Amino acid sequence: MSADWLVALEATALAGALRNSVWVYPLVNAAHILGVALLVGAIVPLDLRLLGAWRSVALAPLWRVLTRTAGAGLALAIVCGSLLFITRATEYAASGLFISKMAVVAMGTANALALRWVRPVDPERILPAGAKPPGRVRLAGGVSLAAWLTALTLGRLVGYF
Repeated sequence: MSADWLVALEATALAGALRNSVWVYPLVNAAHILGVALLVGAIVPLDLRLLGAWRSVALAPLWRVLTRTAGAGLALAIVCGSLLFITRATEYAASGLFISKMAVVAMGTANALALRWVRPVDPERILPAGAKPPGRVRLAGGVSLAAWLTALTLGRLVGYF
């Protein structure tokens, strides 16, 4: 990213208002955390089911609820995370932890999109109660679980280093 562009982002009225607000910045930060909680809270049980846990439970009802919850969480985390980013854009763009987090978020998102649209999973057919998940589904679940837990960890570390 161009340093001029990052400085310009930090100089926007919105970034200044966020930085100088006693209430808005913490509320945006809390909303970002809520988005991450919805995302990870939905993804972990879904990925565990894709990996073969709880075989007595059909995938379809979990899939319907948890994919929507994770998607809403991801959207909220992206919107609020973008607002947080503009307050210290130059600092975050120079952080290896932040860049790594963004790469892992992109990987987790691409994995989810591939599972849903590139080679779609039909949850009704692929994992009825008692069925062992196919290899590609287990792989996608493992990649997803690793990606989102790594993104969560990196995101926490960004605030400390």
